[in-house]
Amino acid sequence: MKIVDLHALNSVLDRIIMTSPLSEVSETLKSLGQDHLLAWWPELSEAEQQSLLQQIQAVDFSTVQSVWSKSQVAASPTDAAAADDGVARADIAAAPQTVVRQPVSAEDHELWEAATVVGNQLLSDGKVAVITVAGGQGSRLGFEHPKGMYQIGPATDRTLFQIFAEQIQARKLRHGGEIPWLIMTSSATHDETEQFLQANSFFGLDPASVFLFQQGSMPAVDAATGKVLMSDKGTLCLSPDGHGGLVTALKTSGLLDKMASMNVEHFFYHQVDNPTVIMCDPALLGLHHQHDSQLTTNVVKKVSPMERMGVLVDMNGHLEIIEYSELNEEQASREDASGQWIFWAGNTAIHVFTRTFFEELTNDGCQLELHLASKKVACLQDDGTLLEPTEPNANKFERFIFDALPLAKNALIVEGNRDREFNPVKNAEGSDSPATSKAAMNRIFREWALAAGLQVADNVDLEISPLHALDEAEFTARVADGTLKVSDICGG
Repeated sequence: MKIVDLHALNSVLDRIIMTSPLSEVSETLKSLGQDHLLAWWPELSEAEQQSLLQQIQAVDFSTVQSVWSKSQVAASPTDAAAADDGVARADIAAAPQTVVRQPVSAEDHELWEAATVVGNQLLSDGKVAVITVAGGQGSRLGFEHPKGMYQIGPATDRTLFQIFAEQIQARKLRHGGEIPWLIMTSSATHDETEQFLQANSFFGLDPASVFLFQQGSMPAVDAATGKVLMSDKGTLCLSPDGHGGLVTALKTSGLLDKMASMNVEHFFYHQVDNPTVIMCDPALLGLHHQHDSQLTTNVVKKVSPMERMGVLVDMNGHLEIIEYSELNEEQASREDASGQWIFWAGNTAIHVFTRTFFEELTNDGCQLELHLASKKVACLQDDGTLLEPTEPNANKFERFIFDALPLAKNALIVEGNRDREFNPVKNAEGSDSPATSKAAMNRIFREWALAAGLQVADNVDLEISPLHALDEAEFTARVADGTLKVSDICGG
């Protein structure tokens, strides 16, 4: 994968827009083929005009045009090499070799236990911060709010944000070190997320330890012309720049420097939709540290070859992710000489990064590569009426955090326990839905209860706050010493 140096691409345009007469701004946009952005200028108020200029200033037209133009070449039927690119990647990919698998033997368990000791020490020393990627709304769930506000507790109204906050609080109580919580929002979720956390007193966390920062935005462009689309006469069609926007957002927000001043060395990264993530998993942190990894990725074995998960593979000597959309059924089912799937290692979006790796990526003003996605985008037409498309009409730009994989000098893959730690909420129904996620949590807590010698009726939904127990061992110990009661797990 390539990274694109964007450090000074817009500096000239910025100066023109902010300091020049409107006629010069118009001429600059005309030279870029984007002069339609000022088509309704006379109809706007002074505040709306200023807002539009600021939006235009923020657009990296050079990169937008470059990425879109390349996509047109790649889509050309005469470009056979580009048309076969997905097939070629699948054909040369191999199953990842550097993988720490789930423990089976006594030796395996000793290795994981030793890593856990190392991870515990990192947490005690305050060397770890959490990054929660929370830029999306729960639209696919019929929930038009930040997804972190979605209520997912099987026996209570606990939200995703509350579950994560309580895990962080419990980790701090257990290990004694500070654990800053960095939440990456978007323009669509930032204000509401901030208000929600404040209204709930940050679920017991010190507000000074919680840092909200926004990912960047990119404009949607017309798929046929590359022109930036407008949602109304004074507003560009903007969308978040993907989870890969994290790298630049950490730098521009000042949080990379802030974390360095707080002696944070590692970032535990997860996405907001997985309530059973083992926050700051000491074993994962310890393995990451022991292997001197810059980027460690948690994977799980896919349940079927065609499961809709990106998979980690070895590609020409380095790690990459192949998306499920790049694989047909025959390719996805390919096996190696031992009869194992080549494409087995599903990406859970749980990672550990070293702070210095992020600093290396940002020192030269670099950003991860932009990708195009074909989408339906409501937009203004030339006559000023709103188009509500029934088919994809636009391209959106996104960066993917996993594009950092091949850039890491040393990367590690660790197999996670799928049943325990990967039960995301992505779809309204079916797999990876609220129903399956709640059922998984109920199952996990029921297993803890049975292991502790408790008997709970089958029709009772169980839920254990991380503040009561972070894991089965702690739960069993607290039941044994009488500090935890059955009432604490039945909606408590």
